[in-house]
Amino acid sequence: MEREKIILVGVILPNKTEEAFWNSMSELHSLAKTANGEVMDELIQKLERVSQTSFIGSGKLMELSELVEMHEADVVIFNSELSATQVRNISKIVDARIIDRTQLILDIFAMRAKSKEGKLQVAYAQYKYLLPRLSGQGASLSKLGGGIGSRGPGESKLEMDKRHIREKMHDIKAQLTHVERHRKRIIDRRNTQSVFRFGLIGYTNAGKSTIFNRLTNETTLEEDKLFATLDPTTRKIRFEGGFQALLTDTVGFIQDLPTTLIAAFRSTLEETANVDVLIHVVDASDPDYLQHETTVINLLEELEMSHLPTLIVYNKMDKAPSTFVPDRPEHLLISALDQDAPKEIKQRMIELIEKNWTFFIEDLSEEKGKELAQLKQQAWITKLEYMEEKACYRIEGYRPRKETTND
Repeated sequence: MEREKIILVGVILPNKTEEAFWNSMSELHSLAKTANGEVMDELIQKLERVSQTSFIGSGKLMELSELVEMHEADVVIFNSELSATQVRNISKIVDARIIDRTQLILDIFAMRAKSKEGKLQVAYAQYKYLLPRLSGQGASLSKLGGGIGSRGPGESKLEMDKRHIREKMHDIKAQLTHVERHRKRIIDRRNTQSVFRFGLIGYTNAGKSTIFNRLTNETTLEEDKLFATLDPTTRKIRFEGGFQALLTDTVGFIQDLPTTLIAAFRSTLEETANVDVLIHVVDASDPDYLQHETTVINLLEELEMSHLPTLIVYNKMDKAPSTFVPDRPEHLLISALDQDAPKEIKQRMIELIEKNWTFFIEDLSEEKGKELAQLKQQAWITKLEYMEEKACYRIEGYRPRKETTND
């Protein structure tokens, strides 16, 4: 697929430090690349406040028009949300498709969604975002066709008719309710199985999928791109002695994640909300890792998941600067591709299981071989010995607090 030529536009405002601004612009650059775009140039302006009519000043708008013409750019992406009026006024001067950061992120999600629920959620979020902005985009999108900012799940282009969009949103909502009920049944079934559940979370591109694959021997998508994983994936993770736990990989978080997407993916993240322990993966090699860490923690609060016990895994330590210092007490330093990484993570997982489950001692008669095999899978066994004088097995280990036995 031919890459579309892109111009990025950013405005430095008093409420943001220059360092935070440039980190955000760097991220926008990565987002554009992920959306199959080629960044040709960027236009930066320092303002006290943005223009309500055209976001940037009139002089800069003319400069943007010249940049687009010079580079033969297809798309201009603003690093902030634009109103319908702003898009309409910019489009009168600039001969390119005008989109903002939110629309770009929605567009990438549309590309990445694989499951039925993921596609429905993205479509709903896109329609919800576009509905109040149609007066600003209808003409330019119908004139310029598809491409970055106009992709929709399963469609070549999102329709631009308000009435049609409202009908679609109503239909999607009904389908989502049905799909969510089905997923809730699966989660409820899992919850009755007394299995310890871990959830991988983190900033996008922190290395969650690499860790997931190494721990579960799976081959989910691993890419050096933002939002490579969109739909949550749950797999078994096996420990010594036959014990099994569940591990869920989820969509990566990002700064300024569109509110429409937070709402849309709240239900998908329920899969993670039902875990016993969160494993928060942080890219230690990223200069902005502290901001990424904070973004994830803030989003967890917004999603009402901040109460869950959390282990911070600082990944990519082989590329981290020598000055790197972890800022969380409960942490692990690894490089996911190292040979010993899975062993190190599993060791910490076991510590977390022992911390969050209840210690037990139980005797099982030797004829209860089936129960013993089941217990080995569902409980973490620390000691198992055969007692000849009693003709039984003495088991020591950890299991869920809610579980009781009559033996």
